Amino acid sequence: MAVYWHGKEENMEKQTFTFESLPKNVEELKGIKEAAMTTPFMTAALAVAVLCNYGSDAQVTFDMLDYLKGPQPLSAYDKQFLRDRLGGKEYKPYSYFEGSSPQNNYEPSKPYIITVSDNPYSYTNEGYATLYLKSTGADAERPVQLRRKGEQWFLWQISFLSDIRTPAKDDPWA
Repeated sequence: MAVYWHGKEENMEKQTFTFESLPKNVEELKGIKEAAMTTPFMTAALAVAVLCNYGSDAQVTFDMLDYLKGPQPLSAYDKQFLRDRLGGKEYKPYSYFEGSSPQNNYEPSKPYIITVSDNPYSYTNEGYATLYLKSTGADAERPVQLRRKGEQWFLWQISFLSDIRTPAKDDPWA
C-alpha cells in the first residue's frame, strides 16, 4: 500500500538529476555517474531514464532494468506488467522530466531533468526506501520502491506507471 504524504516540505529531501542523454543500452547506462547507485534517489532517477527506451527496444530496456534490479532480475510477470503499462503509451516515463506536458505530447526539455523526493514514511522498513516522482500528467506523486544491498540501492518495485493524462496528439478533446 502506498502512503502519500502532503506535509511541510522542510521534512522532505528532494534530489534533482540532469542527464545530457538517456541510455540506450547497458553499457551506456553503466557510463552514467548515477549508475553507482549509492543512494536510492540515483536508482529511482535511472529507472525513469531507462524506461524511456522501451519504445525503441523493449528487450534492451529489460536488460537495463535487470542491471538496476541487481541480484533479482525482472520476472516474466514484471515484463508483462511493463508491456501492459507501456504498450502504446511509451510517453509515460517522459512525463517525469521537466518541460514535458500533455500539451507538448510529453516532450521534455533537454537536458533531461528529473526530481526525486522522499517523505517521513519513505524509510519505514529497514533496507527499503519508497521515493516519489512527479509526472506532469498526474495530480499526485507516484511511488518507486528500492532495496539496499551492501552500499548500493537497487530497483525493487515499479509503481509509477499508472495512466496519466492523454497527450494532445491522442486526445480528441484537446
